[in-house]
Amino acid sequence: MTYQVVVTRGYAEPDGSTIFGDIGLSLLGEEVSWRVLDEDVEELRADQLEDADAVIVLGHERITARSIPASGRLRHVARFGAGFDAVDLDACTRSGVLVTNTPDAVREPVADSVLALLFALAHNLVVKDRLVREGRWAERGSWQGAGLAGATIGVIGLGGTGMATAGRLGALGLRVLGYNRSDRPEAADLGVELLPLPDVLRRSDYVVLTVAGNRGTHHLIGAAELDLLRPTARLINVSRGSVVDEDALTARLSDGRLAGAGLDVFAEEPLEPGGPLTTLDNVVLAPHSLCWTDRFSSAVSASVREAVLAVSRGDRPRHPVNDPRPRGTRPDDDGKAT
Repeated sequence: MTYQVVVTRGYAEPDGSTIFGDIGLSLLGEEVSWRVLDEDVEELRADQLEDADAVIVLGHERITARSIPASGRLRHVARFGAGFDAVDLDACTRSGVLVTNTPDAVREPVADSVLALLFALAHNLVVKDRLVREGRWAERGSWQGAGLAGATIGVIGLGGTGMATAGRLGALGLRVLGYNRSDRPEAADLGVELLPLPDVLRRSDYVVLTVAGNRGTHHLIGAAELDLLRPTARLINVSRGSVVDEDALTARLSDGRLAGAGLDVFAEEPLEPGGPLTTLDNVVLAPHSLCWTDRFSSAVSASVREAVLAVSRGDRPRHPVNDPRPRGTRPDDDGKAT
């Protein structure tokens, strides 16, 4: 029987073209057939996946226990990207469904996007662009940048993306502080000084968030943490909007308790037009796509295809994020399936 892959509809057309361009579905080969779902939904339904062996989730469609067909055919959820906060890992694991993501393909483009936000904030780039377009040249003296010479950058989350970011910052000659929930001794090789979270917040001129979005990091940066930042500090978030208390952040950006922010992610997406963050000159905004480049698309596409083909052959893919048991098995005393 042909291995059947379905692709979520939100970012894809019926012919397989996507918002990311050609993701190479035709390269899956003759042993794998694919189709794009007819309907774009926020939460995938079991009936949409009834005949699927695998589903490629291009966007932020949710996979819940209700999404998994009772037939037991579905065996693989392949995320196009690194984040899997919209996937119920417990439900997938209980049902024997493997979940994969593409961290190898994402970390470098996201690290580059951190630099884009860093330089834009340091030089008030967005406001200065607007001054030129609106004929307000004479106001340029009011928008002197903070500069980066001698700046200290705090990186919160030293996974693949955080480490890639730290490497770039160090190469620029910037002092880098880091915080990670688990030990990262290899960070010292990049010149990163590991400290507790409060110390990183207090001592940094710029704080970069590169943690995963999950229950453990929800509002990791809340009102109390924001109050530890200097009034001259700036916050950059390329992780997930849920990591920051957005209301508390907006309040501090509005009243001068925080100098600025660069945000590619938000608590609710799309961000409401005309919302409070969109009215602030000290905020640089991007629509959760700053890392979307031609190289990002080709690398993530290749990583997704590799995962799909590996699972279709019965091989273990390189980037599993759960460890499901086959349905109908139970752990014995040694923890093995019997």
